[in-house]
Parts: sequence; C-alpha cells; structure tokens
Amino acid sequence: MSWDISKMGDWKAEDFPRGAVIPDAGNSRDYVTGGWRSQRPCRDDAKCTQCLLCWIYCPDSAVDVEDEKVTNFNLEHCKGCGVCANQCPSDAITMVPEGCELPEVK
Repeated sequence: MSWDISKMGDWKAEDFPRGAVIPDAGNSRDYVTGGWRSQRPCRDDAKCTQCLLCWIYCPDSAVDVEDEKVTNFNLEHCKGCGVCANQCPSDAITMVPEGCELPEVK
C-alpha cells in the first residue's frame, strides 16, 4: 500500500486511528528528522576500530559508511539518542551538545 503524502501537513489526528502510521516501508530518508536533536555524536578517528556496531545499532540509519568504514554521521537524520556512543566498545563516540564546536581530533 502506498499513500500520497504530498499534503501530509494538512492531515489531522482525528482522520486516523491512534497508533503509528508508516505509509511506505523504508521511507525514513524522505524526512529530515534531526532538527530537534540536543546532542550530536562526535567520533574520534584514532580510537575508532571500524567495528561498525554504531552503524548496526543506529535506529535512524544516520551512520554513513563507505568501503566498510564509518565516514561520518548524517545529521539530517540523527536524533541524538546516543545509541551509537553507548554501543561503541572503544569509546570512540561521544555525545556533544548541539551548537558547540566539535573538539579537534589529532
């Protein structure tokens, strides 16, 4: 089933039954959901072992991977939940307050 979501801003809660509504499977990339984040992940390349656990556990698919290596975080989708930092076995990911300068990694 596919829904026309072009007028989603006009939808009213009373038009739908209570509960989660996912109009199309795999559509999370269509939405920018990182705007309400209060903290963001910061990765230390020197500590990172490229185990990819952050990528596996991220509920928002916000960990960018190229050639089987973590390259960055997609902050348009990252909600700042900290799961990546909590799952990192080498403590290479820390959560920093949104709006702060990222620490310089040497």
